[in-house]
Amino acid sequence: MKRLSLLLFSLASLAALVAFAADKPHVVFLFTDDQRADTIGALGNSACQTPHLDALARRGMVFRNAYCLGGNSPAVCLPSRNMLLSGRAYFRWQGPQAPATDATFPAVMKAAGYETYHHGKRGNSALAIQAQFDHSLYLDDQADRTSGEPGKEIVDRAIEFLRTRDKTRPVFMYLAFANPHDPRVAAEKYLAMYERAKVPIPKNFLPLHPFNNGEQFVRDELLAGFPRTEDEVRQHWHEYLAVTTALDGHIGRLVASLKEQGMYDNTLIVFSSDQGLAMGSHGLMGKQNLYDAGMKVPLVIAGPGVPQGETAALTYLLDVFPTICDLVGAKIPAGLDGKSLKPVIDGNSACVRESLFCAYRDVQRAVRDERYKLIRYPQVNVTQLFDLKSDPDEMRDLAGDSAQVKRIEDLTAKLAAWQKDLGDTAPLVVEHPADPKWDPSQRPPAATKKNAAKK
Repeated sequence: MKRLSLLLFSLASLAALVAFAADKPHVVFLFTDDQRADTIGALGNSACQTPHLDALARRGMVFRNAYCLGGNSPAVCLPSRNMLLSGRAYFRWQGPQAPATDATFPAVMKAAGYETYHHGKRGNSALAIQAQFDHSLYLDDQADRTSGEPGKEIVDRAIEFLRTRDKTRPVFMYLAFANPHDPRVAAEKYLAMYERAKVPIPKNFLPLHPFNNGEQFVRDELLAGFPRTEDEVRQHWHEYLAVTTALDGHIGRLVASLKEQGMYDNTLIVFSSDQGLAMGSHGLMGKQNLYDAGMKVPLVIAGPGVPQGETAALTYLLDVFPTICDLVGAKIPAGLDGKSLKPVIDGNSACVRESLFCAYRDVQRAVRDERYKLIRYPQVNVTQLFDLKSDPDEMRDLAGDSAQVKRIEDLTAKLAAWQKDLGDTAPLVVEHPADPKWDPSQRPPAATKKNAAKK
């Protein structure tokens, strides 16, 4: 009788688990490296051939104003990924990585009953938090980036996992691709899809940045010569687009596998990237800047309960964590800087924030509201102001316009308020600012393009 009772209890427990799994949507989070917000065809860039990401964007909700908060190191992807998985701004912790507590993205999803799976780049990543996944695999970043088939290894392993997973539990997959970060190597078939001479370069291309932004000779900035030329930047864009198209193809294979496994209709798919990349915009090449080219990212959420459409709501990458928790019914931890976007997705609110703050080391600070962005460079006493409604490419600096004095004062006060709230102690004014003029020929002797390309 006792054995029968135990058997019945076990069967009941199994039935409860199966019911739980059927009730919760799966979550597949696709996270790329160094992908600008304007590099998906369906989002308005007709030069990009990304049919699978286009289909995702048309199926779900597109967030047009999603940003990385910034970084406390030149490798912005490190703080970005730690903020993403912790839901907290990098000012909240000591050292390069966020602590692995029971309130991280994988820990919360695991507590909600999910089988958690991570596969991604090892360099400049959130190693402590990623170790909390039930399954955590790492790429050889360089090998993946030079294979000619970026994303193939991650997708191959993900498909294998989907076929052998525990069918009694919902799945949370975090796939952190290493592309389109340089070195950008795509097989010839992908390169041939673009005619290099016709590849467009950014509207806001400049040969040189107009002043010293505090990070002129960092590794990324040495991947092209000074001054930048249109031909060299076009070569970078040709390779960038080819790699993005290759990655899109492998993402398409993963989506096909979700359909084959009967999971697609009950899967939330999230697509985003750790930050953008200048790639010639404003005379810059890297992500060590607070222009939209550097900090703005694509963000698409599609799946059950998410309507098709788009929103201009101001959004951070670190909002993804509480948003997914909210969408799947997992408990959102207290104390997060991230905010759930579910009210926006449900159509109950136009926004969850009135402004955004961005930071890069101690040399750049920015704040934007729904229309204007102010960027402050305290070390050289330079301020920029852009009207993003009429000038989305940030080509016309309004800081010298006397009609904008009050606006600059108000935005600067808002910037200082953000700093206070996050615990950012970097000054907005320094006692002895440096000369904003800079000479590209004065880069340090060791800073050559050859050694800059090494990681």
